[in-house]
Amino acid sequence: MYEKSVVADDLHVALGGDPVLQGFSLSAFPGEIVAVVGPNGSGKSTLLRCLAGLQPVERGRVTVFGAAPADDAAFWRDVALLTDEPAWYPGLTSREHLELVEAVHGTPRMTAETALGLFELAGRADAPPQNLSTGQRQRLSLAAAFLRPSRLLLLDEPERGLDASFRVRLAELIDAYAAEGGTVVMATHDPALADRARQVSPAGQATT
Repeated sequence: MYEKSVVADDLHVALGGDPVLQGFSLSAFPGEIVAVVGPNGSGKSTLLRCLAGLQPVERGRVTVFGAAPADDAAFWRDVALLTDEPAWYPGLTSREHLELVEAVHGTPRMTAETALGLFELAGRADAPPQNLSTGQRQRLSLAAAFLRPSRLLLLDEPERGLDASFRVRLAELIDAYAAEGGTVVMATHDPALADRARQVSPAGQATT
């Protein structure tokens, strides 16, 4: 039986022949928030892709809830991933995108209407994502990630495009997710988000 939600042990990854991760190790328990910090190009996004099973590792071991990550339905029932902006469905409104997530996952953490309110999108619910601002689209992506049931949130720069006031709201939502027993691993440049988490550097050294 696993105790840790996530284990990455001695990861080595190269992209295009260039080493990106060299001996990176990380672990996270249920209810824990881990921030991966470092400059652009230091391997933060690559690490999240490894944890999601989307990036092969050359050496090392990754387990999520006691098993190797796999790009299948069983894995994604437990894991929610926020990376780059998704490809939105043409013709669907913001509300309809969230309602689709709600319908597909059956037992969402919140309703689409609740998510629209929490992520300050109620006034733009009937607009398609293509007509939203960059920050509004980021909030819609976050709403979809938080709405769906999961035990692990993998967030790649979730603060991207958000104004200062909503970054405070995002921190509260992350705290609430962890308080429910969920695990959060996020790559971030936001000091306020990083300061409320255990931090690790791309070299695998704890920073706080």
